Amino acid sequence: MTEPRPHIKRRDPAMVMRLSRLGSLHQCRLSFMRQLTRRMAQEEWVFSRPKFEINDKGVGYAVYAAQSPSHAYSLVAFAHDLPPEQRSDRVIAEAWDATFALFDGIPSDDDIERLSQNVPLQEAGRVSESELSLSRANRSVRLWAHVVDRLAAGQQPDLDQIHKVGYLMRTTAVYGSGKFGAADREKIADRAEVNSPFQAEMLSVYLTRTFVRDLVQHMAQVKGGDATAKLDPDIARWLGIGNSTGLGMAPFIVNHPILFNNWIMVREEAISRVRSIETASAEEESEFRNIFKRSKLSMSWWRSEHPVQIEKLAALNADLTSISTYLDQEELQNNYPWDRLVRWSEATLSQEGQELIASLILEPYGDLVDGLSSCMADNNSDAHVINGAMPVAEVRSLFEQSFGWAMDLDWTAPENCARAWYVSEEKLEPRLGERFNEPIAEYEQPLAPARDTVRAHKALAGWNGNAPIAEFLLRHPEHRHAVRRAQMATVAPYGEIHDNTISAVVLPIDMLRAKLSFFGATHFDPRSDRWVRICMYSGAPYPEDLTNENADLWVYPEVQQ
Repeated sequence: MTEPRPHIKRRDPAMVMRLSRLGSLHQCRLSFMRQLTRRMAQEEWVFSRPKFEINDKGVGYAVYAAQSPSHAYSLVAFAHDLPPEQRSDRVIAEAWDATFALFDGIPSDDDIERLSQNVPLQEAGRVSESELSLSRANRSVRLWAHVVDRLAAGQQPDLDQIHKVGYLMRTTAVYGSGKFGAADREKIADRAEVNSPFQAEMLSVYLTRTFVRDLVQHMAQVKGGDATAKLDPDIARWLGIGNSTGLGMAPFIVNHPILFNNWIMVREEAISRVRSIETASAEEESEFRNIFKRSKLSMSWWRSEHPVQIEKLAALNADLTSISTYLDQEELQNNYPWDRLVRWSEATLSQEGQELIASLILEPYGDLVDGLSSCMADNNSDAHVINGAMPVAEVRSLFEQSFGWAMDLDWTAPENCARAWYVSEEKLEPRLGERFNEPIAEYEQPLAPARDTVRAHKALAGWNGNAPIAEFLLRHPEHRHAVRRAQMATVAPYGEIHDNTISAVVLPIDMLRAKLSFFGATHFDPRSDRWVRICMYSGAPYPEDLTNENADLWVYPEVQQ
């Protein structure tokens, strides 16, 4: 592989950090699910199922263990007999088809008993620092019934129906990092296998998928007895885990500017490295073309009923045709082929298509970009400390650099401050309300950094530029968070969204997709402007089949010749 010449810069944050573009990101080889499956295969993790105590009604518990070179982790899964009228994906639900905890180590019988009294209750229960995550899931009722009935009758389920839905169960929350008593991230952050973001949560979902496969097979066996067919592994592979994600996730990328910067910066650095390659080998070109064909097949399975996503999918399908035409006419070996492709995409394609290209060009270059994943965690706690000695003039300049686009907006105009983020009393979950229609302004959360920065900038207008910012903050402590964020921007140029997060036209689903794309999610299906369904691990090998050969490109379905 030809080493890159580092002359093509990362894309400008002013371009990358627009919500419409963040809401068009696709998974790539830096995605957290693929990082985990690569690591598990490379390190030859050992998997087992020490417990599977599920009765004929589908009620009971199971334990799935994963042994890394240095630590063991166990998914403790509880299956429930849920009446249909209680099945809900909303966060206010109080019962689910299955509930889970990821245990740090191998649980004893006493641990399982303790968890059985708390995990099924979710928010109403409490777990301990021995647990790394807490989650729950509901069945996709029609597909679940279809698979059980087909297997019980000695037949295989219809693969078209599986492709259409993608999962037998969907999680409605995967909680970690100290929530409800679970371990804080600091407990495990120094472990290599979970240092990268959300690796414990991705492991929980990976093992959950195995449990769901085993449970549907068990329920088919109960119904069909000796006539029951064993689920074909080639069909089972396309059963992922669904996820319903709402507003609770949206503020994350605003509240964690250093962490989100690291994700975006790493992806932009990877794109820059590949664009800087002057010549590609025939093998690299062939791999890209093959991955593009496989990606087209995956895109053909992508469905949505939401008007915004329908429009984006129409544009993406047109983009796929344009890309195919380009690839038929262009060779991809000489004259900076990946930079030419990216520049062409920016001039020709929708943002969906542009970001697909940006992700796909990374695929032939794992040796060049995969190591960047070690830079995606936030280990810079010092960046959160305000430098009170910084001169006022310098802070003012930082405000203008990060939010210059927002300085001329009329922040008193209703359309620019129509929304307000707050936390619901009942579920302690983020919500987005209508400022002028609901009595929520006094409960507003600091999730409008553009507006707050403009306010702080105006408040600084009469201050001596040489004065330390600490003097200003002593008089105006309400602007501390704006100053903190401005100073963070010196090490986090991709930490701020370049759009108004409280405008009348803001689409929270763009924030959701940005985060979920880094998880590695595919087939985003918005159900409103505030929640979305996705699929995780569809196409991935199960633990018993995981090898170095299949641990990475599973996200792209094979094209039948």
